[in-house]
Amino acid sequence: MRKEREFTVPSQRAPRRARPGPGPAGRSAKPSRARPGVRDRARYWVDRTVVRGVPALVAWLALACLSLVAPASALLVWTDDASPDTLRGKAATVWRTVGQTLRLGGEVGPPLRIALSVFLALVSLLYVSTLVGLVTTAITDRLAELERGQTTVVERGHTLVLGWSEQTPTLVAELLAAHAQRRAGAVVVLADRDKAEMEREARDALPSRGRIRLLCRRGRPTDPAALARVTPAAAEAVVVLPPDGPGADAQVIRTLLALRAAVGEGCPVRIVAGVRDTAHLPTARLAAGPGAVVLDVDDLAARLLVQCVLEPGIALVLEDLLDFAGAELHTLHRPGLAGRRYGELAAACPDSCAVGIVRADGTPHLNPPPDTELTPGDGLVVLAEDHRATVLPAAPAAPVATAVGPAPVRPATVPALRRALLLGWNGRGERVVAGLARGGVVAVRGDEGAFMVREGVGVAAEPEAYDHVVVLAGQGGDGQPDPDGRTLVALLHLRARERRTGRAVPVVAELTDARNRPLAPAARRTDLLVTGRLTALLLAQVSQNGRLAAAFDELFAPTGHGVRLRPARDFVPPGTEAPFADLAAAAARRGVAALGYRPRDAALPRLNPPKAVSRTWSAGDVLIVVGPA
Repeated sequence: MRKEREFTVPSQRAPRRARPGPGPAGRSAKPSRARPGVRDRARYWVDRTVVRGVPALVAWLALACLSLVAPASALLVWTDDASPDTLRGKAATVWRTVGQTLRLGGEVGPPLRIALSVFLALVSLLYVSTLVGLVTTAITDRLAELERGQTTVVERGHTLVLGWSEQTPTLVAELLAAHAQRRAGAVVVLADRDKAEMEREARDALPSRGRIRLLCRRGRPTDPAALARVTPAAAEAVVVLPPDGPGADAQVIRTLLALRAAVGEGCPVRIVAGVRDTAHLPTARLAAGPGAVVLDVDDLAARLLVQCVLEPGIALVLEDLLDFAGAELHTLHRPGLAGRRYGELAAACPDSCAVGIVRADGTPHLNPPPDTELTPGDGLVVLAEDHRATVLPAAPAAPVATAVGPAPVRPATVPALRRALLLGWNGRGERVVAGLARGGVVAVRGDEGAFMVREGVGVAAEPEAYDHVVVLAGQGGDGQPDPDGRTLVALLHLRARERRTGRAVPVVAELTDARNRPLAPAARRTDLLVTGRLTALLLAQVSQNGRLAAAFDELFAPTGHGVRLRPARDFVPPGTEAPFADLAAAAARRGVAALGYRPRDAALPRLNPPKAVSRTWSAGDVLIVVGPA
């Protein structure tokens, strides 16, 4: 049998304190314990009182109040000359003062009467405190609901943005700028994201003046109940953004179906949506319904990259053309346009640049022949500061003296075969290769780390052997959290190689985050294209004018009439002083429409410059036109 261990309880007698030892200091062997002070005892008492619950707190609070109110009331009564002379009268007066101060009635008389008055005062106090608590709770819940973004938006004519991605802040900023031109309106954002976080990211985009409002609400865009809180049926336009990550197009399609369920089939709301995969484009258009515009954002990004390769230096021009700062494209429907010819209308725009016409059925014709006649319902597409651009009435044709002589005739040359080195790869790579092939450029994939390109069987080539270098951003998502990392590294190596060899090759680099643009080690002949920002700008433009969707589709095509860069010396001899209006007339005679120019010593373009201001044109100036490739 296992023997149990015995435990002994120590004696309750306090141990005998050791006497001081014979040491030189004369101190005891054990140090004496310090006794707790008054502050520590009070703090410990408060801790013990709190853990007893609400009744103990109420009781101690009542005692504390009585200990303060009763002496003060007695002092008031005893120092008052009008107080009763008897002790009983003074006590009754003290009780009345205490009761009035603590709202306890203060009745005097028999004990039953005093008890009833105290009971009624306690009931009144309970009612008032409960009412205050309920009101406070309701206000707190309302404020929390406002913070969560669950309230209903009562707006009309607003622009509604559904979904959140990296492009949403850019899109919201441009929509706010568009509404600022009208000096009124609102932009509403609905996304399954924290309301305060959305407002914090978009706060910098809010105009400093004007009556423009930014309203963020939290909810799933695929939920018709959440959509009903942002009144999509009363919106002027609805923009559906593809979210970041896998399954983006499926999310867009579900959002479009929920939108149709919320607004109905026949609601005249302009819908603009974007998808990332061309295979999902027909399904998204069916879900959006007739009249909606669904864009393939990845295809658009690939076409912009191709256009930057075909027209080196055009990246900033495209960005300036798409944003709402400065001049942008507008469709003018003025009385009296029908029956007039395009060439005459282009010359009748003193504060804008004519680009083309849009037929009544929405078909665009960019840079049409000058004798093209406008029919009823047609609109004039112009590059202007706002939609209030001036179109002068028809006037008899008269010869105008200009300082620009006949345009020099350049001999026709057969374009040589161009080759582009493609560094990096993503889902847009195949489209970029196909677009470059249509533009007469052969693309060859390479290794962005060592710049060794394998053509055929083991044949290596250097970047200097190519006419262009294209750096694609990373795929992003799983395994690649920083899509711009490879682009920055490739640009760093290209810049170092340019310094070492002394030869600069035109480079087109794709970035996904505009914040990485200042970090990019770009050379003078490098175009940095933030594709996500440009697609967001295009969605904003189309949301404000649905007729421009087809016009932008033609402008950004590698073939046909698009945005081109032409040397100014093709239209005016170098050293000539002339206004921009004369160069626009010379460009019209050459079959292109002038939009602006880029000075030789400047990187930023100047779109829709004042036509009457003269300047001296140098050999390095570039004219920005819309014309054939």
